[in-house]
Amino acid sequence: MDLIKKNNFLNSQAKPSLSKSKKKKQLSKMDKINAYLLTWQRIPLKEKLFFVQHLVPMLRVGISLSKALRTLAKQSGNKYFQSILSEVAEKVDGGESMANSIRPYEKVFGELFISMIEAGESSGNLENVLEQLYIQMKKEHTLISKVRGALTYPIVILFAMFGIGIFMFIVVIPKMTSIFSEMDIELPLVTRILISVSNAIANNLIVAVILFTAFVLIFIKVLKTKKGKYAFHCFILKMPIVGSIIKKINLARFARNISSLLKTDIMIVKSFHITANVVGNLRYKEAILEMGEQIKKGEKLYTTAKNYPKLFPPVVQQMINVGEETGELDSILMELAEFYEGEVDQIMNDLPSLIEPLLILVLGVGVGGIAAAIIMPMYSLSSSI
Repeated sequence: MDLIKKNNFLNSQAKPSLSKSKKKKQLSKMDKINAYLLTWQRIPLKEKLFFVQHLVPMLRVGISLSKALRTLAKQSGNKYFQSILSEVAEKVDGGESMANSIRPYEKVFGELFISMIEAGESSGNLENVLEQLYIQMKKEHTLISKVRGALTYPIVILFAMFGIGIFMFIVVIPKMTSIFSEMDIELPLVTRILISVSNAIANNLIVAVILFTAFVLIFIKVLKTKKGKYAFHCFILKMPIVGSIIKKINLARFARNISSLLKTDIMIVKSFHITANVVGNLRYKEAILEMGEQIKKGEKLYTTAKNYPKLFPPVVQQMINVGEETGELDSILMELAEFYEGEVDQIMNDLPSLIEPLLILVLGVGVGGIAAAIIMPMYSLSSSI
């Protein structure tokens, strides 16, 4: 009997421990699921900008790197970025360099960021490198904000015009033109075209939506392929107004990144490889990679830039030549970057005021055409009475 009681007592003590272990396993699975879901969270550029901006003064006053990383992790409003900074802090505490600690998160920070941090740590000049990174990231953030801000207004107006137009052709115009079917008069050509278009849209709306959706999906799929994306990027560069803007944005990124990398101990060939991955246009990326290979063989940057006159205008070539001859290439490139950033800034400021009259003109022609198509039969009827 004593043995049975003893076994019962041991079993009762064992059950809680088993349930606790099960809970731990369940929690660990939930943690893994949460961690996986966090990786889908996007980290905006302003989060990284805040991180670099505050890391510099913290290191300057003597706060250790790991402690600074933990403090900034708590300050971040992005859960995924918090987890990354906490893991990087643990690795730094374990003796890893910051560059090696953030290398697994290359998709988050980018090759340029990691390479510059590595150069700063190896030269013992991390604070100055972080300052350069902050300036560069701030310029990039300003550039992206300007482009988005300038394009938001016309895109919203175009979508609104498209939606109102579809509504007019499906609902309003059929009701107004149904009166003309009862009239024994010959309708003007404009009215007949309007009725035909309205009937075609109203009767084939589902087919039109399916065809439009299929076209968009095929277009997106083609853009995801390397050849399709490359062809699209080449086409954009040849467009009248958009092509000029894209060139200036890519030239600004090229000049600023090469300038920043030249100030570090990173080899120039590697600098071109890093910069090629930063520029957005694939045609520029291909050209920069080829330029890096030519420089590796002993060619000057000015000579390689001359091979791509459509991508690097004569003024860029001449300024690069002056920079190489005077040994001030990094300063000259920085001036070039500021010049093109100023050009893009001015274009983005003027773009809404340039597009607005065009949109008003298109809207006026559309509304006027519909009004004329409806009024003309009524005028013909009144004149025949």
